[in-house]
Amino acid sequence: MKILVLGSGAGGGFPQWNCNCRQCAGHRMGALTAHARTQSSIAVSADGESWVLLNASPDIGQQIRDHAQLHPRHGLRSTPIKAVVLMDAQIDHVTGLLGLREGPCLDVYATPCVFEDLTTVFPVLSVLEHYCGTRWHMLPIAGSQTSAAFVVDGMPSLRFKAVAIPGKAPPYSPHRQEQAVGDNIALLVEDVVDGRRLFYSPGLAEVGTQELQWMSDADCVLVDGTFWAEEEMRHAGLSGKTASEMGHLPQIGDDTRIGMLDVMLATKASRKVLIHINNSNPILDEASEQRRLLDGHGIEVAYDGMEITL
Repeated sequence: MKILVLGSGAGGGFPQWNCNCRQCAGHRMGALTAHARTQSSIAVSADGESWVLLNASPDIGQQIRDHAQLHPRHGLRSTPIKAVVLMDAQIDHVTGLLGLREGPCLDVYATPCVFEDLTTVFPVLSVLEHYCGTRWHMLPIAGSQTSAAFVVDGMPSLRFKAVAIPGKAPPYSPHRQEQAVGDNIALLVEDVVDGRRLFYSPGLAEVGTQELQWMSDADCVLVDGTFWAEEEMRHAGLSGKTASEMGHLPQIGDDTRIGMLDVMLATKASRKVLIHINNSNPILDEASEQRRLLDGHGIEVAYDGMEITL
């Protein structure tokens, strides 16, 4: 299985266009050892020829231009992208669908909650009906149904399983204050030829027994690295909200819950990678104490253009 990190940053990317925090300003001035990052999305493939996008960020056009694996190959108009699987309906994960409007009809895999949001309060899919059109493949996660196995058309050697996870619906969603099953999912992607597995979850508010089991069974975990600490945004003066209020599990735990670092150390995956890094997170600074701590534990920080082969 081939995994291509198209974007590794959280909403707004890094440096964020309107942010003058220490890290964003430091990067612009060349005073910070850090990679610029577009907003998070990855692509997976079994053969390097056909690809499926996991989320479509607002930066998708630039991301495709930057990665030759996703360039057209046959005839005047073509694309190796076969489908898009959506983890949620967050703006930084779905707006890129509009950037794909010049291509063929889009195959979109999403839960009923996500489909509802994207056809009503934020009608991205409805707008696309006036351009390329979409085919909705329902991931039946709702109510008491918390997981579903599926395959993506044209990708026969990859098998997918989605599971409902704790998180937050987008601020515009009617479910924002009271989460519904299907607002957020994680994916387990398995190559049926060699049995290698990827666990992918760019937004994860808590790690329960099921999520920990999936992570433990995976060869690579690519998970929520948004914040280092619960009060990070407050301490940086960027927001009054905590990590948990924004639907993310920070790397460092506290008296109330363990952190993502503890979770990663409990898994047996050969590759442990953090993605969806917010501009406030000190792990963006490659010379930081926090980055050295991750390095010491063999935990990687995703960057745009990162390639993983399982």
